[in-house]
Amino acid sequence: MTRIGIFGGTFDPIHVGHLAVASAAAHGLRLDQVLFVVAHQPWQKVGTRQITDSALRLAMVVAATNDRDDLIASSLEIDRGGSSYTVDTVEELRALYPDAELVLVVGSDVVADLATWHRHDELRDMVTVGVVDRPGDLGSEAPPGWTVERIAAPLVDLSSSLLRERLAAGEPVDYLVPRSALDIYEQWHTNAPAAEEGSP
Repeated sequence: MTRIGIFGGTFDPIHVGHLAVASAAAHGLRLDQVLFVVAHQPWQKVGTRQITDSALRLAMVVAATNDRDDLIASSLEIDRGGSSYTVDTVEELRALYPDAELVLVVGSDVVADLATWHRHDELRDMVTVGVVDRPGDLGSEAPPGWTVERIAAPLVDLSSSLLRERLAAGEPVDYLVPRSALDIYEQWHTNAPAAEEGSP
């Protein structure tokens, strides 16, 4: 049976830590594909900070994963609009891939909170949870009733918020954000002022 990994996130910006998680999951969980599902409006973060335009975040993920056939950028949540809930995305993916096993890829820092997720009881019955153990947070357990597979991986512990601060300050993020994604970011921000000046 085809196994498809669902790796959701804001990816603001995507960085080498995200790619390391996806690569480790693809290998360790025997996934045929890993979908990078870019959140439109992540419900956990709405109102907490300004989220970068979803079109830019998606374009950066597309660029960063373009060299791997098994890592695929997904715009499902952006296309759907509104708040991004994993259970809605899983329902869509079940319709698209009716014969596949869906594996929800999460870090050990969030697995214990799965029972707080929107319609978690329905989500629990639709997916296997693939837990990637992260530095300093080993051993967190999923709530009872979830089907779980665990892998350990040498992960890169990076902060997206720190990378956003460095980008905003014009400081280098070389080797932290993939060059292909960084090129998209720089092109976007080079063209944005011109577009704004030409607006009515």
